[in-house]
Amino acid sequence: MKVSIEQEIKKSYLEYSLSVIIGRAIPDVRDGLKPVHRRILYAMHELGNTYNRPYKKSARVVGDVIGKYHPHGDSAVYDALVRMAQDFSMRDPLVDGQGNFGSIDGDAAAAMRYTEARMSRLSGEFLADIEKETVNWRANYDNSLQEPIVLPAKVPALLLNGSAGIAVGMATNIPPHNLGELVDATVHLLDNPDCQIPDLTHFVKGPDFPTGASLYGGQGMAEAYATGRGTVRIRGTIEREEDKKGRISLIISEIPYALNKAGLVEKIAHLVNDRKIEGVADLRDESDRNGIRIVLDLKKGSIPDIIENSLYKYTPLESSFGINMMAVADSRPQLLNLKQILNHFLRHRREVVLRRTRFDLDKAERRAHILEGLRIAVDNIDEVVAIIRGSANPPEAKTNLMNRFELSDAQSQAILDMRLQRLTSMEHEKLLEEYRGLIKKIEFYNSILNSDEVLRGVIRDELLDLKKTYATPRKTQILAQDPSEIDIEDLIADEEVVITLSRRGYCKRVPLDSYQQQKRGGKGIAGVQTSEGDMIHSFITTTNHQNLLLFTNLGRMLTIKVHRVPEGSRYAKGAHIANLVPLERDEYVATAMSVREFSDDYYFLFVTKRGMVKRTVASLYQNVRASGIRAVNLKDNDELVLVRQIEHDDEIVLTTQDGLAIRFSCNEVRPMGRTAAGVKGIALRGDDKVVGGVVVPPENQEKPVPGKGHLLTISESGYGKRTLISHYRIQSRGGRGVINMKVTPKTGQVIGSMLVDQNDELIMLTSGNKIVRISVKDISVVGRATQGVRLANLDGGNLVGFDIVRENGVDKT
Repeated sequence: MKVSIEQEIKKSYLEYSLSVIIGRAIPDVRDGLKPVHRRILYAMHELGNTYNRPYKKSARVVGDVIGKYHPHGDSAVYDALVRMAQDFSMRDPLVDGQGNFGSIDGDAAAAMRYTEARMSRLSGEFLADIEKETVNWRANYDNSLQEPIVLPAKVPALLLNGSAGIAVGMATNIPPHNLGELVDATVHLLDNPDCQIPDLTHFVKGPDFPTGASLYGGQGMAEAYATGRGTVRIRGTIEREEDKKGRISLIISEIPYALNKAGLVEKIAHLVNDRKIEGVADLRDESDRNGIRIVLDLKKGSIPDIIENSLYKYTPLESSFGINMMAVADSRPQLLNLKQILNHFLRHRREVVLRRTRFDLDKAERRAHILEGLRIAVDNIDEVVAIIRGSANPPEAKTNLMNRFELSDAQSQAILDMRLQRLTSMEHEKLLEEYRGLIKKIEFYNSILNSDEVLRGVIRDELLDLKKTYATPRKTQILAQDPSEIDIEDLIADEEVVITLSRRGYCKRVPLDSYQQQKRGGKGIAGVQTSEGDMIHSFITTTNHQNLLLFTNLGRMLTIKVHRVPEGSRYAKGAHIANLVPLERDEYVATAMSVREFSDDYYFLFVTKRGMVKRTVASLYQNVRASGIRAVNLKDNDELVLVRQIEHDDEIVLTTQDGLAIRFSCNEVRPMGRTAAGVKGIALRGDDKVVGGVVVPPENQEKPVPGKGHLLTISESGYGKRTLISHYRIQSRGGRGVINMKVTPKTGQVIGSMLVDQNDELIMLTSGNKIVRISVKDISVVGRATQGVRLANLDGGNLVGFDIVRENGVDKT
């Protein structure tokens, strides 16, 4: 016979697809179980392997399942049994396991010959009344036995423990829920069939995972309950502990559902080693049978909020859970919403209760019928005995009794089988009492069958009893606000801080109030402890919420939020800048500055060691890659020295280490692109190089104002002076400049300059790791060609850095 290949393939693939969908991967909406789980529970029920009986070897259970009902491999059945026993996989485990059933670290369970199992108490509610013809049956795979098509579950198990599976062309992923909440929602739906999904979500707050954690559902959870499909986010729980020495540790006590804990610890360790998560001194897993406990000891000065945010951002400690409530309903796979799932369960319970009631009613009526015959026999015992004695054999006796007292065959047989002890007055009373009890039961059973209100009452009572017996408190916290909407900066005060950066790249952040003001000429207080041969070269006063811009000697720009710089004490060495931003070989941070935002309202002025300058609008630098961007192109043997923030009408004063300076308008430097090389700003002599760049705003350019518009110049030997800006005449860009400071062996070379007012404060760092803070008004105002006065007693060392604290806040230039 010829067969079309196309038609045969379509037919065969469709049959295979239906087999996988209904017979393997997608759970039934009524009992919430896949066939393998249903067969495991039924096989254990048949073995008498209940919660109040001794454990049996798992191999015995698996053998019965595959030998009688499940035509698949033993490993597939054992894996399913193991998962049913894991309290981190099932919200309410259906198997009570004894032995090694695996761990949340991904460890496999011991072989089935070593472990033992029995049904949990809750799983008994899945099979309650199964012997009362409450469900339909079908032949097993070899037609030798019968197995239930569905279990008469009292529990809305599809939502209770959830389910996950991949079939052909479809999949299901249903999260677990809290039993008490499910019962409340089901009872509400039972009493209010026309209620809406928002009414049900008043009871079902959201998924309740066995591993706890926190959950933000928002619109995704609302869509999942309304349509059957949506996405929610799960966050692990992080707690803080502080020891007696004030050291803070972060404790991860709950992790997202289905996350491998060992994999999470390994991921965190890699991020710490790769310095993507900064500030962790030690990482260890102290988890035991009492719960999860992953400990991260923090370094002193680290900000816990930043590290927590990094853990959520870079690790699976925060992950998404895609809800897809696909289940088999009415013999076909359907995407169901919350109300539909509960309605299908209630319809199943109605059918089970009605079938159970018919079974019990039939049994009660048959027993009452027998008792009616026994009561007649007891009331007429002498005549009954005479009839029996006068009969030739039992069949004749049965016939004679039926004819004399109008009894049925069953009643007559019961009289013949009755023991003589039933003739006592006590036994007679028991018969009457049993009969009266049966009459009441029959009336109750008939009321269930005839009244929908009574039927609902039975279902309601059973559900509430279930909640009273098995419900446990919610484990997963529902977050009111989307964690992604919480800005880490909202958790950090915008305080004034000082950023220090050493020549070898060590960086730290110190609160400004750590430095106290002193008198001019003081020795200073202990400052940063740098290693031998290292010294501070960038000293910036700023605030926590600003952007720290790092410009390297090779002309690249990198950026980081100020609050992400590790905090340290005055004397701490700090963390290496390479831990915060990526640097290339032989590259170091030449200058740093802070800005709050990038815009078209101001420019960056770039100055190189060889006197080149470039002006570029700041907005071109707002999109900075993690690897940095090119800020300026440099010529051979040149390096970027400093960057200043300027506006269109500003003037610039460049100062050199040999004591020269040039003043010109920024308009002489036309705006250029981000990668331009720039133009000549000052013509240098010999080995002279640019060490300072001062921005002069319009208010300081005209007639001098008392106490304002002074150029502060400082030398490496601790000498400094203030000079009026008006003493520096305007020149054209590219000139040689004028004398700025008289450089002598006593003063040493110039290290920098800055525009100051008399109410500002000067902070200086020395190579001897001292910090000096004095008032600017204590520094003399003198002419250009002078050496100035001693600002700090250096004890044989040098000044290596300085910065200004403005009268009304931190210096923004």
